[in-house]
Amino acid sequence: MFIRECWYVAALSSELEGKPLSRQILGEHVAIYRTESGEVVAVADRCPHRGYPLSLGKVEGELLVCGYHGFTFDCSGSCVSVPGQDRIPTKADVRTYRVVEQGRWLWIWMGDGEADLTKLPETPWLVENPQWSSVTGYAKIDGSFDFLVDNLLDLSHETYLHNGSIGTPEVATTPIEVEVDDDAKVVRVFRHMDAVQCPPFYSKTTGLEGQVDRWQDIEYFPPGFYMLNARIAPVGQPPLADGSDDHAFHMKIFYGLTPASEGKVHDFWALARDFCVGDEEIDRFLEKMQASVVQEDVDALNILQARANESDTWSEVSIKIDRGGLAARRVLETMKQVQ
Repeated sequence: MFIRECWYVAALSSELEGKPLSRQILGEHVAIYRTESGEVVAVADRCPHRGYPLSLGKVEGELLVCGYHGFTFDCSGSCVSVPGQDRIPTKADVRTYRVVEQGRWLWIWMGDGEADLTKLPETPWLVENPQWSSVTGYAKIDGSFDFLVDNLLDLSHETYLHNGSIGTPEVATTPIEVEVDDDAKVVRVFRHMDAVQCPPFYSKTTGLEGQVDRWQDIEYFPPGFYMLNARIAPVGQPPLADGSDDHAFHMKIFYGLTPASEGKVHDFWALARDFCVGDEEIDRFLEKMQASVVQEDVDALNILQARANESDTWSEVSIKIDRGGLAARRVLETMKQVQ
């Protein structure tokens, strides 16, 4: 069962160039395109005439033209032209989805009710911002949404799966703290590591070497938005009493978790930093490094799904480091029951 009355990341803004984009979201095929004036539109990816994907059509000004027989639609999904006749069939319109473009990401409301803008996650770090630089990317996982949630809420796997980039022994051995805000539907997981090895992911971008203080503060907003607040600082230099933390380096790692169908999920990611802002060389390094980290997760989750498909008799064992993921499961289950 999918949770529908919420926002999901549908695409990277950079994907909407030229031809319409086809994307399956919560089991529904959606065509997403940008008009000549810059408006982003999302419609059901099936022409009412013979069912041909509208994503295989073309954008002409503010209109979308089906690539099979030329049925033409405006931004509201209304059919405005059909071939060979003036009268337009009353059932020729297509469903539209509410979409909002926020910087590097495009969000879509998949619910049947009116889109609730108060539930739209705020991502000011991913828009043009003189205090932050960001990179972003996308991967598709042939594994379940639940596997991805578990992966992101338990970062102890970094020690083993990502030991050449972000993982060090201390990530697995440091205890975590977990908080759940049932009213706001937020799961928070904190891991603060003092005087630990600085991994290559950070040493090659911050210039810090040897030991550092490293914080990982997760905020998961079920079902589809995840933010990791990462802090790297010289040993023994915590934030000041007034909250200022200028001597530290901060990264925010975002994930948009969007189910494609049962057993498949879109993994949108972005990384923002408050240091070396505008440095394109560091942009390229972080983009390549983060894409590699994400691919390691993708490979692992694909393997988990393949094994899960082979057997329905296996049962998992959970330990203390799983508390964040288990809390997320409970929140997700509650959301499914009340929708």
